[in-house]
Amino acid sequence: MAKKGKLLKGKKIDPKPISPSTSLTELVDNNFISYNGGRLREACQLFTEKVLQDNVTVGVSLSGALTPAGLGISALIPLIEYGFVDWIVSTGANLYHDTHFAIGLSMHRGTPNADDVLLREQGIVRIYDIFFDYEILISTDDFFRELLKSPEFQKEMGSSELHYRVGKYLCEREKILGTERKSLLAAAYQYGVPIYTSSPGDSSIGMNVAALALKGNQLKFDVSLDVNESAALVLEAKRTGGKSAAIILGGGSPKNFLLQTEPHIQEVLSLSEKGHDYFIQFTDARPDTGGLSGATPGEAVSWGKIDPDQLPDSVVCYVDTTIALPLFTAYALAKHPPRKPKRLFDQRERLLQNITKEFKEKFGKIKLR
Repeated sequence: MAKKGKLLKGKKIDPKPISPSTSLTELVDNNFISYNGGRLREACQLFTEKVLQDNVTVGVSLSGALTPAGLGISALIPLIEYGFVDWIVSTGANLYHDTHFAIGLSMHRGTPNADDVLLREQGIVRIYDIFFDYEILISTDDFFRELLKSPEFQKEMGSSELHYRVGKYLCEREKILGTERKSLLAAAYQYGVPIYTSSPGDSSIGMNVAALALKGNQLKFDVSLDVNESAALVLEAKRTGGKSAAIILGGGSPKNFLLQTEPHIQEVLSLSEKGHDYFIQFTDARPDTGGLSGATPGEAVSWGKIDPDQLPDSVVCYVDTTIALPLFTAYALAKHPPRKPKRLFDQRERLLQNITKEFKEKFGKIKLR
């Protein structure tokens, strides 16, 4: 009977009826009760009650076409401005399409039921139900090719430095055009949030870098620097007595790149660590189809990506990110005061030195596999 009482100690299901005066936070706390509504509530509460503590370093991964849908403007930039995001891993496509908004190019609501042959004939590109003029691609390509010819780009660099330098120019372009608070890259530049791309060649930004290489441009991606630098961010959080959180929007390569920081630290560098402390994912992928997007926190524990002792502080919400992220953002901004930005981009060289020093000290005591 005592065991039965323990199992039935959860809050009684007796929600307040929704009324015209019900706030979003009340709606989430009182009416998102079960199934994926319940998981979204748990994610919101975990984020505001534990993840947003000052000593937690928050990494966010972005996959899918989120910026074309306006989520960079509506949700991600406010999260950065509130100090709720410390570093990001994104597909290059999200950053390429983010650039359209900063340089004054528009995207429009459309329909998923359009005649794509007709759209092609009219020079219109479709991302599901988002329409935009094909000339936007040409104009954005022109912008990147002209920008990346600049002397400051004539070297090998990590993707975080590339995005920071691009963000600086987009920030200035926003001021000139009056399009402030439109670009995720510009906001990341302003708040010192490093943004990495796990597959830098897999986007129009990467294709433009490749095209310029054919003409002798010296810009190259240092992917090893990205791996070591991102791991250094996580290790520093732990070594200074803090914690690390992984917020996964979708899945794919950005998800793995964010989470692989821990296997890189533990398995490859042989440094003592236990895994990320907090895990929140919004995904519509099932775990049984072999795709990484559906891989569960429990599976991540087996790789050392998630601290097994912190597994209760992991939430997977099986819902479209375009539904979850606006609600998640609005809840967080209403429930938690702004945090002081950690400005990890400004610290990345020092943090890289720290992980290098610890690895070299360990290297002298072990035989590499």
